[in-house]
Amino acid sequence: MSIFKWSAAVLALATAGMVSPTAAAQTKGKVLVVMSSAHELDLKDGKSYSTGYYLNEFVVPFRKLLEAGYEPVIANPRGDEPVMDANSNNKMFFGGDDAARADALKYAQGIAQLKHPKTLASVVAEGTGGYVGLFIPGGHAPMVDLLKDKNLGKILTSFHDTGRPTGIICHGPIVLLSALNDPDAFIASMIANDGKANSLAKGWPYAGYRVTVFSTGEEQQLEGPAGLGGSVQFYPVNALAEAGAHVDTVANWHSNVIVDRELITGQQPMSAPEFGDTLVAKLKAHRK
Repeated sequence: MSIFKWSAAVLALATAGMVSPTAAAQTKGKVLVVMSSAHELDLKDGKSYSTGYYLNEFVVPFRKLLEAGYEPVIANPRGDEPVMDANSNNKMFFGGDDAARADALKYAQGIAQLKHPKTLASVVAEGTGGYVGLFIPGGHAPMVDLLKDKNLGKILTSFHDTGRPTGIICHGPIVLLSALNDPDAFIASMIANDGKANSLAKGWPYAGYRVTVFSTGEEQQLEGPAGLGGSVQFYPVNALAEAGAHVDTVANWHSNVIVDRELITGQQPMSAPEFGDTLVAKLKAHRK
């Protein structure tokens, strides 16, 4: 068997979930995939929601990266296995195709490194120079830990300063707040709604960037008994706007992807295919 045919065969097995995706990676470079370690999102009135990553927001772009010849490397704050939001295991996020949903679930379960990610601290210690891009999937989990993780703030800033592609989807763009000088104070101000958040955002690297994020209308649709079962402590759209971003959203549940300089953002699960294609295209363009 020729080397080309062997590589294609291994890649086909990987995309079927039969071997480690990392083992099938080609040589175009490593892409850091940052995920949350959170399991529970605190809501208003003492309520909480069991959360995690969204299945299609993780798997769809991840597979596109691998198929394009990049090597995804997963990391999160604690180096523990990220959990999936059970509500994301739904065919509605795969165009109503239940076979596609089942395939994505099997694929995620077959990613060995998902069970043992690197820690964000180790990524910072090693330096990010070995990565050609950064990908952060959504779900509500990033609103718990990643938005104030100082190691992630350092990672984001390093990608920003070097202009390397940074793709973030759904609730994920809220993690851009980790690059603030004092994300904890900013988030506390947003929760308190005391009007001080904007003054706490001076020096934010993403001020003036056009971004999208899970819209307030979409969030409010999920806040009922069949979704979150309560209200979020603040809306991502408002927080990013207070920090200094220009936030653009479209009609609920319609694909929306925005590119501004090195940053690619996607609005919600329905944006995952377009987002993945755009991230890959941006990586290819940057490589040239």
